[in-house]
Order: sequence, then structure tokens, then C-alpha cells
Amino acid sequence: MNLANKITVARMMLIPFFFLFLQTYPSWLTERIPALSFMNSYGLYIATAIFILAAATDKLDGYIARKYNMITNIGKLLDPLADKLLISVALIMLVQKHMLPSWVAFIIIARELVITALRIVASARRIALAADHYGKLKLVLQVVAIVAVLLDNYPFQLIIDIRIDYIIMLAAVVITIYSGYNYIRNNYVRLELNR
Repeated sequence: MNLANKITVARMMLIPFFFLFLQTYPSWLTERIPALSFMNSYGLYIATAIFILAAATDKLDGYIARKYNMITNIGKLLDPLADKLLISVALIMLVQKHMLPSWVAFIIIARELVITALRIVASARRIALAADHYGKLKLVLQVVAIVAVLLDNYPFQLIIDIRIDYIIMLAAVVITIYSGYNYIRNNYVRLELNR
């Protein structure tokens, strides 16, 4: 396994830690385990740092894979999978913590499932469907929106009373829908021609 793939796997291994730190633990458990009390107090900030670190490794592994010619089939599979897992877990956790409406998570996760199904069909026909620039913009907006929601609109709340985090999340939802539509539209013909 090359360095780029190891970074991708490391990103996937950060997801359970993000999940654990974002949890709210009950008082009966925090009384018995003091570390969980610490996690209740500071876990959100640690989880946010873990999420930012994990998201940043996406650019790093792609850069290393391209620069040092380390692009592999396993990397092509693991990299988008790691992104989808990270974003999906973050969205589900935000819904569970009542920091985000469930419809937002549903739309974003549903889009990812549809595109993944399309890629599986294409792969079965030996067609490689590459991500387009809208897909990359979608991921960047999703990461920024999730971080803004995790930080509860900080630092925007110091400047303005408007929930900028929700506006960014709404923009992420819109570009998620559009990028999914665009991806299907652009690749449908290729799949039809290769039946």
C-alpha cells in the first residue's frame, strides 16, 4: 500500500474518533468515567478538529497520488468512500444532536448513494466515471458547512446575527443536488452506449 492510500486509510480511521468525541454521554456514565465528563465538555471542539484534519487529508492524498504517480485502483475506490463516510457520519451526528434538520442529511446522503450506484453500474461495464468540478465544489462546500454548524456559527455570530452556517449548508445542499443531476446527465449517455 503506497503513501497516498495510507493517508486515505488514516482518514477513514479518524471517523470513529470523530464519532466518539461528538457523542453526549449520560451523567451516570460520566460520574463513573471522568474522561467522558471531559469529552462532554470539550468533545465538540476536539471532534471539529478531527473533522478538519480528516477533510484536509483528502487534498493531501490526492496531491501525493498525482505528483508521485501513486494512483491505484484501490485508491480510486477508497478515496471517494472515505469522503462519503466522513460526510455521512458528520451529517447523521449533527441531526442526532439537533444541530441540523434531518432533510439536509437525507438529501446529501441520498445523492451520494445514487451516484455510488451509478459508479457501480459503470464499473461493472468497465467504464470509469471521474468526478467533475461540481463534485469537488460540492465536497468543499459540505466540509465548510459542517465545520460552521459544528462551531455553532462561530465566528460569524461575532459579526452578524444571521445564521451564516445555515446559509452555507443551504448552498451545499443546492450544489449537491445540482452536481448529482449534472453527473447523471453527463454520464447517462456513456452508460446507454455501452450496454
